[in-house]
Amino acid sequence: MSPTPLVSELLVTATKRVEIASRLPASISAVSADELSMTGVTDATGVVRLTAGMTITNLGAGRDKIMLRGLSDGAFTGRTRSTVGTFLDDTPITYNAPDPDLRLTDVASIEVVRGPQGALYGAGSISGVYRIVTRKPELDQLQASLRGLAAWTQSGSPSQQVDAMVNLPLVDGRAALRVVGYYDLEGGYLDDVNLRLSNVDQTTRQGGRAALKTRLAGDWTLTLSTAVQQLDSKDTQYVTGTSGLRRANRVRESHNNDFSQAVIALEGPTPWGGLKSSTAYVRHAFSSKYDASAALSLFDDPIADLGIYEERTHIGMLVQDTVLTSERDGPFKWLVGLYGVSSREDSPSQLKVNATGKTFRNVYDDVRTDRLGEVALYGEMSLAFGQGWTVALGGRESETRLNTTSHVTVTGGGTSRAFNRKAVFDNWSPKLSLQYVFENGVMIYGLASQGYRAGGFNSGGLSTPTAARRTFRPDHLRNLEIGAKASLLDDRLDLKSTVFYELWRDIQTDQFFASGLPYTANVGDGRNVGLELEATWRPSANWSFQTNLLLDQPKITRVDPAFASRVQSHLPGVPDTSFGALVAYSRPLRPGLTLILTGQTAYVGRSRLTFDPALSPEMGGYFTGRLSAQVKADRWRLAAFVENPGNTQGDTFAYGNPFSFGQVRQVTPQRPRTISLVLTRDF
Repeated sequence: MSPTPLVSELLVTATKRVEIASRLPASISAVSADELSMTGVTDATGVVRLTAGMTITNLGAGRDKIMLRGLSDGAFTGRTRSTVGTFLDDTPITYNAPDPDLRLTDVASIEVVRGPQGALYGAGSISGVYRIVTRKPELDQLQASLRGLAAWTQSGSPSQQVDAMVNLPLVDGRAALRVVGYYDLEGGYLDDVNLRLSNVDQTTRQGGRAALKTRLAGDWTLTLSTAVQQLDSKDTQYVTGTSGLRRANRVRESHNNDFSQAVIALEGPTPWGGLKSSTAYVRHAFSSKYDASAALSLFDDPIADLGIYEERTHIGMLVQDTVLTSERDGPFKWLVGLYGVSSREDSPSQLKVNATGKTFRNVYDDVRTDRLGEVALYGEMSLAFGQGWTVALGGRESETRLNTTSHVTVTGGGTSRAFNRKAVFDNWSPKLSLQYVFENGVMIYGLASQGYRAGGFNSGGLSTPTAARRTFRPDHLRNLEIGAKASLLDDRLDLKSTVFYELWRDIQTDQFFASGLPYTANVGDGRNVGLELEATWRPSANWSFQTNLLLDQPKITRVDPAFASRVQSHLPGVPDTSFGALVAYSRPLRPGLTLILTGQTAYVGRSRLTFDPALSPEMGGYFTGRLSAQVKADRWRLAAFVENPGNTQGDTFAYGNPFSFGQVRQVTPQRPRTISLVLTRDF
């Protein structure tokens, strides 16, 4: 048996229709459920090792930011929309929020599409799409599974996980219910010497999903589904200076990230083609607390010696997406879609201070609300002609309406004020591709595509923002790429490579004032040129080798005059070089029992954290790794994993607190060597 699936033969739906990944004119990676199980991947951080061109920050669970193809607008999250569109099935689950870090339990696959996807997905997919495809209810099979994990981290506290799934047919061949639940306790490994606490960065994640699928008349299906997750981190996971795994804060910097959604999906044939309609309500609430004592001198309070900054965000989003697609057979294919979203974001923040022996009092309050509405019409058509040629043309026309209100109260050292502004942003995102398939199955393609993000307003800060800081403009990214995909040596070698060139205009970036309070600006223009490579080689039924590589050179080509900071030549937060490798070996021990051994490694090159070289420490230049040994039978699997076997402490993310950033060196080390045992039982 081959321990890894044939990735090139996976079916994907990231293009809003079912397609074979190896025949799509796009840079796309699909990680199957078998591969996730074999490598022990349960979150987006693990997917990074298996996917070319994908990086992620390491601020902590529920705080991180996914980046693709070396396109980074900075390491911070704030008002600007994410550069990567993150989806749970067909529903967008982030806007300008950090990744909710949904646990990858009972998923069918992970799909990563690199390059701007504005034509099909609109704003927020300027560098690509990260999509979690869940397993759907099986109408005629009773299924259940249980998974448990226990882990021990060197110099840290233990971890544990429990997952359960049941698939229950309700009406034979007509209706079924699938329910998933999980609990994840990730032990901490950092100590706070000032608070005299050990392993402060413990994180708890619990949640689940439920889906009810019903087959209606005429091959129509109706699926009602919901997903919830609650994530609580007791502290951040950075250290200061060169103190190893220790730091000295005055308060616990906790973080909560709660996510829930409800979806109604209707799918079936019509006289004009296949129709799929998805209506979803998404609720995303997250909050963070920081030790703001290092910035108190800017708040004109001479006796205060302790400051605490708290920010909370609550997003309610109603999303409707309807797609009509042509039949799969035939040389001419098309799809047309109508999309709409209405959202409200409430994001109050406050900074409170006290002096020794005194009570806390507020010195800064910002009560802000953003109401957003977007409608879009999009479509794509393709024509196969000649001997192996296919041309495709698509585009998306959208309108975004934004209304921002804010009430800022400053006690000393600033200006209290009210803010109320509206704006309308129109956009057209085209897409054009041409591909050719040789007789031996090798495919080459050329693609031109575009992505964008709408603009917005700044209202916070100690003083009224200047005219240049009051707004930030939309940004646009144009992409040109040439790629090739091939299955060689009797399908034992799969190769995918892409050369790309991208122009990014009016790059939006989230930044911080000297006070530690956030704002968003347009830093200028940039470009990126690079190479992506993915390869899978199966020399025999026992061995499998996978590798991925990204080489790129992201540059700033023009600095916006309103961006006050000095700007380095590179885009921040992304390395010029990154790669990953996976080796897997399997052999039968006896009938029905198989041994599987895996080894993983990944390298993250050096980069700088921010646009300003004076305040931007260098990070990266480290290796990660994971080893595993597994015994698999028909209904159970026992696995042992060793994470970070070399126990290295590479600087994975040089940031943690905006109020002391630039004053002290902040470093985020890798989790120390961790050994885990996993037992899975299917029923």
